[in-house]
Amino acid sequence: MKINVLYEDNHVLVVEKPLNVLSQGDNTKDKDLLTMVKEYIKEKYNKPGNVYVGLVHRLDRPVGGIMVFAKTSKAATRLSKEIREHQIKKYYLAIVEGIIEEDRGTYCDKIKRLTNGNSIISKDGKESILDYEVLERNEKANKTLVKISLKTGRHHQIRVQFSAHSHPLCGDQRYGKEDKKQIALYAYHLEFIHPTTKQELIFEKLPPKIDHWTEFTVSKYVH
Repeated sequence: MKINVLYEDNHVLVVEKPLNVLSQGDNTKDKDLLTMVKEYIKEKYNKPGNVYVGLVHRLDRPVGGIMVFAKTSKAATRLSKEIREHQIKKYYLAIVEGIIEEDRGTYCDKIKRLTNGNSIISKDGKESILDYEVLERNEKANKTLVKISLKTGRHHQIRVQFSAHSHPLCGDQRYGKEDKKQIALYAYHLEFIHPTTKQELIFEKLPPKIDHWTEFTVSKYVH
């Protein structure tokens, strides 16, 4: 599988994570994006031995979108610091079941990660906050297109919170309805300060026009 590189220099690599590909390896032994990036660098620059690539954030396996990788340990340290200090801005597009009446809002819940790989809303969980903005409502399909900004980064946070607030993500087979279509969640916008040049870098990418995405004019909201 060829990876789509959006930006590359000596310090960082910005790529589009394909749908249904792991961010990093797990016990399934399926091909993961971190390994693919290492192979890409090794082949492109004809590097012998192991290649360093720093994973500084993740996306759930079924979710596609923009990710940044560090090509040096210094870049990884600085990007990780940006994430901890909420300087890296990540925005998601999602299509949810039902019509959200409010034009914008905030979900504040406590999320607990379970040993079975799921997460739930629980009073002994960790504080989880996200902001959302309604971009478009499709009354006929009874679905809403939203833009989401995470204030915290909990396991399956977007999926768990929207499900808990009666608007599960379309195509979410874990927290939503039985749906054989692709989950309608995409990390479409990423902006960060370059770890070395200190330049602000901004990237946007449209989700693939398949399944639930065909029911909205998503291109109106992505530059």
